[in-house]
Amino acid sequence: MSLLPPTGSLIPVDAPFSAAQESWLAGFIAGIAAAGKRASGNAPTTTIDVLFGTQTGNAEFLADELVSGAKARGLGGRATALDAVTPEQLAGMSHVLVVTSTYGEGEMPDNAGLFWDAIQATTVPRLEGLQYAVLGLGDTSYDEFCQAGKLLDTRFEQLGATRIHDRVDCDVDFEDPAALWTAAVLDRLAAEAGAQPGASGPAGDPATASTAAGGAGASRASRPGSQWNKRNPFPSKLVENRLLSSPRSAKEIRHYEFDLGDSGIEYAAGDALAVVPVNDEVFVGELLEHVGANGSESLDGRAITEVLRTDREIRTPSKDLIADLVQRAPSSELAAVVSHGDKHELDRWLWGRDVLDLLRDAGPAAPGLDELLPNLRPLQARQYSISSSPLAHPDRIHLTIASVRYGDPHRMYAGVASTFLADRVSPDGTVDVYLQPNASFGVPADPSAPMIMIGPGTGIAPFRGFLHERAVAGATGRNWLFFGDQHRDTDFVYEDELTTLQEQGVLNRLDLAFSRDQAEKVYVQTRMLEQASELYAWLEDGGHVYVCGDASRMAKDVESALLSVIGSQRGKGEDDAQAYLADMRRGKRYVRDVY
Repeated sequence: MSLLPPTGSLIPVDAPFSAAQESWLAGFIAGIAAAGKRASGNAPTTTIDVLFGTQTGNAEFLADELVSGAKARGLGGRATALDAVTPEQLAGMSHVLVVTSTYGEGEMPDNAGLFWDAIQATTVPRLEGLQYAVLGLGDTSYDEFCQAGKLLDTRFEQLGATRIHDRVDCDVDFEDPAALWTAAVLDRLAAEAGAQPGASGPAGDPATASTAAGGAGASRASRPGSQWNKRNPFPSKLVENRLLSSPRSAKEIRHYEFDLGDSGIEYAAGDALAVVPVNDEVFVGELLEHVGANGSESLDGRAITEVLRTDREIRTPSKDLIADLVQRAPSSELAAVVSHGDKHELDRWLWGRDVLDLLRDAGPAAPGLDELLPNLRPLQARQYSISSSPLAHPDRIHLTIASVRYGDPHRMYAGVASTFLADRVSPDGTVDVYLQPNASFGVPADPSAPMIMIGPGTGIAPFRGFLHERAVAGATGRNWLFFGDQHRDTDFVYEDELTTLQEQGVLNRLDLAFSRDQAEKVYVQTRMLEQASELYAWLEDGGHVYVCGDASRMAKDVESALLSVIGSQRGKGEDDAQAYLADMRRGKRYVRDVY
């Protein structure tokens, strides 16, 4: 149909239409209406807001998968960090799916704390018009398993929202239950909206459900090297293993390099690498001897020694094993501690003890091999912050790891993954690895933005990668590193590299805190407070703050120091400092990689 009237000329606004012109106009309007109808038929009838709270990137990954799955079913979808959503925006949404991990002992992850505080206010809007469902990610070895998801699920219900699917709480092996939950929720929403559901596999088939849900298979297949994952790790050659700390140090910090070969893996500075460890065969033998096994036993056609080396967590006792041993040996020391009902006392008693210690404590009541195996958790990969940049080292991934060793001559203890790498992988031997992307933790998108990095000990790892990234990219933003450990002469890892980066003008400021080199202990937070004026000036200049390392004490002390710096320089009180830091969080200018 021509878009011009029959006369081929413009129609004067005050002229009467001819019959031909009226006929053309009627047809033109009908055509527009038909086109609109066709367009609306293809437009999403329901938009799903997927809100995620993440610490290491898993929840964000699943949120992206939910959006992909929604769009595959003819629904609209968008993923947003929880902290980026206000209660007023939440009240204007119709369908919300929440995916959140739990940080530490039942706390909200870093990008969900502000949201949680906001929706607890007495003035928060009601949510009667909202339908929602929650997927929690957690670890059953923690008492407050998936607590963040549970809290959000309950609070949405309290505010009048309608639950469209029961919450699912996923353990560390979250892929299958997450895929089944995703497929069930999205299929229901698509059916209710009259959209065309995507093809889904048979109920109970996690692998098919994952693809149908727009799950792990769909997104990772679009990323280079994405075929390598938890179920299919890449056998990487360990091409370098060297000691960074002095042999005289109380610590053993090592530098590792993994050859990516032809894997196609493409990483980013700030990502993590998951290392699949193997248990010490000597310790496996001691455990089997204690339970009266000779190693010739098998499980599902596999030698029991191999099962314990590669599949079971035999260092850290599971909660199920603790409960079983208390029931079997009510007079044991463990049972006495548990009977007090004091979690902190139990944690103190368990610290440094492994499965073999608990079996010995149970005495003759300890279970045999067949009864022990069901109470051993699956052996999990260990995630380490990558300490290299793909711009500087595209074919290798570097890690900076402290080897865990403690005990006495009668009984030595060792970290599962750290000593596996340090002691039991031969030169150029292979280690199973896979990438753990962390989209929330990376160098500023603006190459001119100042960068403030706070990482004592092995917390320096990602910041070494950040500095290499900015050096190769030619970024103009200033860089400031706060680093420390116990003693300068034994624990100043990467000293030569940092000195070179200073000489090159890449590292503009380096503040060091070696806690035991003087009578009064000095930490990175001490240096922050000493440089309060300059530090605040960098923040006012748009500086991004990064923290990496111990979550239990260091990260909390650093945040307290940061609030003190802001408060002292602004002079407007604690609430103002909290609001300032909250704005930095929302703008992704204050991010943490803590563990």
